Amino acid sequence: MKTGDSIDIGNGKKLVFVEMRMLHWPDSMATYLTGDNILFSNDAFGQHFAVEELFNDKADQCMLWEEAIKYYANILTPFSPLVKKKIEEIQGLNLPIDIIATSHGSIWRENPLQIVEKYYEWSQNYKEDQITVVYDTMWDGTKQLAHKISAEIARISPNTRVKIYNISKTNKNDIMTKVFKSKAIALGSPTVYGSILSSVGGWLEFLKELKYKDKKAAVFGCYGWGGEGTKVLRERLTDAGFMVVDAEAKSLWNPEEADFQNAEEIARALCQ
Repeated sequence: MKTGDSIDIGNGKKLVFVEMRMLHWPDSMATYLTGDNILFSNDAFGQHFAVEELFNDKADQCMLWEEAIKYYANILTPFSPLVKKKIEEIQGLNLPIDIIATSHGSIWRENPLQIVEKYYEWSQNYKEDQITVVYDTMWDGTKQLAHKISAEIARISPNTRVKIYNISKTNKNDIMTKVFKSKAIALGSPTVYGSILSSVGGWLEFLKELKYKDKKAAVFGCYGWGGEGTKVLRERLTDAGFMVVDAEAKSLWNPEEADFQNAEEIARALCQ
């Protein structure tokens, strides 16, 4: 089957097929039922979220939309160019859609095209006026820098939302959803054996896989010996597609006043 193929199922109704390769599996396909105007969208427009009453208008709206954007941010972001193209293709078919029935998550029956519009928006290098600070720490020195950077961002740009997360204490998908929403991030790790903490390294691998675009980044961290951690962070973030600013905070042992001044420079660079 390919996009536009159909099967007559009787009573004047047809199943019309729409290929959706890599959204998010190679064999993904949506099916449209004429007459009832239902789009069975497979994984697209879904959530990892169980709605007891089944339908989007019965769900807690805050939770529904948070789960919807989390699903997109953590799974579909790498395929955003395909998402944009596919939505435009579906719109070109001019099919009336009264219900979008996903393979998991809520069934969109109240204004079902609202989720399609959101996907289209999310597919275009989405970001809000938000900065997320992400870190892990050994002896709380890197934690102190993280909180100082967050405080400076809030002081310099009061309208910018600031989120701060310890990688070891927060679900990686929750953090990545905030990164998806953000125009910039600051990432911190102490230096460990000439590199970074394994928790931060693993998180960076996930970050690279998601292929975020048009976002700034800054690096920070503490060290006791060589201090290579910030260099590693800078290289890994650049490799993941982030525009890494020159300003950084690099503290020998625990941060001192001069290091906190560097935190202010980071905040200003990310807010510009």
